[in-house]
Amino acid sequence: MKIQSLTAAAIFTLITLPTGGVDTANAAEVKLLSAEVMRHAINELSADFERTTGHKLTISYDSAKAVTDRIKSNEIADVAIIQKAAVEALSDQGKIARGTLVTLARSGLALAVRKGAPKPDLSSVEALKRSLLATKSIAYPDPRRGAASGIQFVHIIEKLGIAQEINAKAKLRSPSLPSPEAEIVITQPAEILAEANLDLVGWLPDELQDYDAFTWVAGITANARQPDAAKALIRFLISPSAAAVIKKRGMEPHPS
Repeated sequence: MKIQSLTAAAIFTLITLPTGGVDTANAAEVKLLSAEVMRHAINELSADFERTTGHKLTISYDSAKAVTDRIKSNEIADVAIIQKAAVEALSDQGKIARGTLVTLARSGLALAVRKGAPKPDLSSVEALKRSLLATKSIAYPDPRRGAASGIQFVHIIEKLGIAQEINAKAKLRSPSLPSPEAEIVITQPAEILAEANLDLVGWLPDELQDYDAFTWVAGITANARQPDAAKALIRFLISPSAAAVIKKRGMEPHPS
């Protein structure tokens, strides 16, 4: 399933802006507010962005909800990366500049176990349900902090009718840090692949996924102080080299 751009015209504008070489005379500090799921990919890409553009990238990561709230409160930033629905709503509210929304990647929920542990059955919704009930401990990002993965997993266990049983053995952590002592970890693949002590078993069954909720979109804020450098950052994040890193980090990149 391919990701569709929210604004094809915006991508065309960003891609067709001249790139040229490094223009140190016009170098700027680009302030990025991003959902934590993008942390590992962007941290790997940031040095290359700074080297090829001459701009300095300052990044603040937070839960998706917290980033949304910070943009709502008019925190100064140049680019925000959050979920599709949230960034569209912020654009409607005049907090994100219209015509600047660009889809970067899609993700979903996955299951991991401790390194070398037996891998549970994820072949169907019923198999997953049995696996979750059988495990002694389970970790997932804390939904009370606005973690998108935690919020979605709560919806899933409520749908399966096992919320009480799962929460009785849950070990909640911050949005990006799985619990190392839990037998099973539920979060996005990007978070799992970044942990050396975890084995990625696989994505949860499609029937339980909400891919729209895990489509990550960049937009230039309405109060951006460096809009041209912000365009350069988004253009960089949809480049083939960035897409390769995003894929390696466990997400499906926007097709370039």
